[in-house]
Amino acid sequence: MLRVGLIGVGFMGRTHIDNYVRLEAEGVPIKLVALCDIDETKLSGQGAGGNIETTGSSVDFSQFHKYTSVADMLEKEQLDCVSITLPTYLHKEISVQCLNHGVHVLCEKPMALNAEECQEMIQAAEANGKQLLIGQCLRFWPAYVYLKQAVEEQTYGKALSGYFYRGGATPTWGPWLIEKDKSGGALLDMHVHDIDTINWLFGKPESVSCLAKNVVPGSGYDVVSTNYLYEDGKVINAQADWTLEGDYGFDMQFRVNFEKGNIIFQGNALKVNLNEGGGFQPEISAEMGYYQEIKYFVETLIQGAVIPTETAYSTLDSIEIAVAEIASADSRGAWVQVK
Repeated sequence: MLRVGLIGVGFMGRTHIDNYVRLEAEGVPIKLVALCDIDETKLSGQGAGGNIETTGSSVDFSQFHKYTSVADMLEKEQLDCVSITLPTYLHKEISVQCLNHGVHVLCEKPMALNAEECQEMIQAAEANGKQLLIGQCLRFWPAYVYLKQAVEEQTYGKALSGYFYRGGATPTWGPWLIEKDKSGGALLDMHVHDIDTINWLFGKPESVSCLAKNVVPGSGYDVVSTNYLYEDGKVINAQADWTLEGDYGFDMQFRVNFEKGNIIFQGNALKVNLNEGGGFQPEISAEMGYYQEIKYFVETLIQGAVIPTETAYSTLDSIEIAVAEIASADSRGAWVQVK
């Protein structure tokens, strides 16, 4: 039986809680035993909402042990693993603290604010022989998993071009999100989803050219458009915008063109359009990536296995791409080599 703790009971923390409780109800041998947050109102279940509906359940928070100190929770609970769903600027510090205490860590995206912090997290995991998974949930989102398989297996030939997008209103569920030094702005908090997807699908690009704009004072880059240069010449672009107010809501989509057709994800629907013959909608799971990600994490631990592909090293690469994009945006779109 895996004993789980959760650190940070905001919007994403609530998502993790609901999925741990669901997995336990489904018979997975885990138990979410403890919650930690400096805000005691959140520990009573009054968490913040987010930009996407991730749950539909109601959880009884009285069943959990509650802490306002990470050190106290680690000292008093016999935990096997933790989920860290804290603001980005705390990811490195708290991940290293937990890994050094001897527990496995699932840390929400983005991994950290820079590559140096990512390296410290990886070193702590390796020094203590513990697993570290970063919550880049699109790697588990069924439509993106289908796309990954098509790229790897060249189901529709080689990928020729791709466009990735996400957008919505400026976040209001945490003031730290619009502080550049704490969140990295939309580029590092929102756009990082598509940076990581592009890295996961195609590997690290040679260089990037990023045009970006700051709209909300002090928040970093809020509107982003990046081109990615690859040796084989495929044309890849990703855009993000978290200044879309009013009734816009939230949207994420992609379009990837192959030699024999294209794959489109738009309006939460996936479609394959063949160059010859009719298009079709593939059968994919209706589960959200958050559930699949947490299931993957705990099942890997239960099996005593090592995380095989969604490694912290690969998400470190994504942060290195993001850092290059910021440098390019600072230079008005100049091409910047990715380290």
